[in-house]
Amino acid sequence: MTELPRIISVDDHIVEPPTLWTDRLPSKYLDRGPRVERHYGYQNWDAGGKLEFVDDDRHDNPKSRWCDHWVYDDLRWPVQAGYAALGPVRGLEAMTPISYDEMLPGAHDQAARIADMDLNHVEASLCFPTIPRFCGQTFLEREDKELALLCVQAFNDWMIDDWCGGAGAGRLIPLTLIPLWDAELSAAEIRRCADKGSHAIAFSEIPPYLGLPSIHSGYWDPVFAACEETETVVNMHIGSGSKLTTTSADAPIAVWCALTAQCAQSAFVDWLTSGKLAQFATLKIAFSEGQVGWIPFMTERLDSIWERYDMYDMQMRERIPERPSSYIPGRVYGCVFDDAFGMVNRDAVGMSQIMFEVDYPHADSAWPHSREKAEKLVAAAGMSEREIWQFVRGNAIECYNLGQFGITD
Repeated sequence: MTELPRIISVDDHIVEPPTLWTDRLPSKYLDRGPRVERHYGYQNWDAGGKLEFVDDDRHDNPKSRWCDHWVYDDLRWPVQAGYAALGPVRGLEAMTPISYDEMLPGAHDQAARIADMDLNHVEASLCFPTIPRFCGQTFLEREDKELALLCVQAFNDWMIDDWCGGAGAGRLIPLTLIPLWDAELSAAEIRRCADKGSHAIAFSEIPPYLGLPSIHSGYWDPVFAACEETETVVNMHIGSGSKLTTTSADAPIAVWCALTAQCAQSAFVDWLTSGKLAQFATLKIAFSEGQVGWIPFMTERLDSIWERYDMYDMQMRERIPERPSSYIPGRVYGCVFDDAFGMVNRDAVGMSQIMFEVDYPHADSAWPHSREKAEKLVAAAGMSEREIWQFVRGNAIECYNLGQFGITD
């Protein structure tokens, strides 16, 4: 292949513009809904091991700096360097509080984002939220659910009409939220957003970690039915259960960084044993930032359990009439940013199920050198021209039906 095809990134991030909610919420909520305030101070770990922001009114602490905070009812959340780790704030510790003025403009501005995509050989991008968190946990946790629903809808309208509209049409692919606290409201929001052109939602890897029913319970069936009906993909980003795996309270950050895929593995097992992929026969799911090298082992294990169901789970074949592995092709997708092992073993994973992610503007991103990173990855794996096309764009076109946005090859 003389040149790598333009990339379709299935996992990037947006740091929401400061006026997203103040521009859209009813006036009676403007002093309670999400809004940005600028403060001077520093981050500090309290006695309970919780990170807190300390206002420095005397300006006498060398660690203090000006930074922007998102404020929403009882929530006060400093913007941190890790949200936009590239460009000007590269090198700062991830939890350093920063202002919007310091971050790479493409983190929150559509025109700058598209320019950064062009610089990085990227044609299209699917972006996960930041302030709502990966699947909207911020709104789930607030007490006033009337306001929370308005916030979810405001975010979705902004995502579809503004971020993915205008110059973003065909470049920025809508990914919307659901009101996680109510499955029926969620189903209605999925249909509303599908009517406006969004066919991808953010969902939790492991809802019980958020205090919600599991996918085994049947509680989420209205959501999955609405997704199947509207051809909406269910996307689960690592950390969307608000929990990452570590081994001890004093384990270094490197431990949970290395173990981030474990929640994706748990969600993968949940889905393939739940029977939901048999019940909703055309539903598609995608695991974001979870890598894929672990998939062959987990699939082999699940098939083995299915074969010997009478030793483990007498109802398993009632829920899952066919081998768990049979539900993966065309239905269950993973994505890669540096999983060389997974790519070498792509036939065992399923070449048609692997997509590429840039992860802009987070620390795992190689921006503005994602093309070079992808080229090294496919060369090391010895991939054919057809496989390269599938990996960097073709599988994403199939998963998200990107023909609806004019992306067909």
